[in-house]
Amino acid sequence: METLDPQETAYRALHGEREALEQALTLAQQRQRFGDDDDSEAARHSETALLKDLDRVMTLIRAAEIRRSQPKARRWQ
Repeated sequence: METLDPQETAYRALHGEREALEQALTLAQQRQRFGDDDDSEAARHSETALLKDLDRVMTLIRAAEIRRSQPKARRWQ
């Protein structure tokens, strides 16, 4: 069995969260297109929240990728 360091585990978890958010966004977009008025409005609100969460996760992924590519780079406090 492969043993992962904590940073690699966190990196993979972020990608799992990204994938789940992307699937939820797809569903919200489909509900907007094909749902009734109430469902469509709820889906719009859901989409807004999901996009904010996706932006947060993508920022964390980009930071993790930089740390992976430059492990000895200076960190700003």
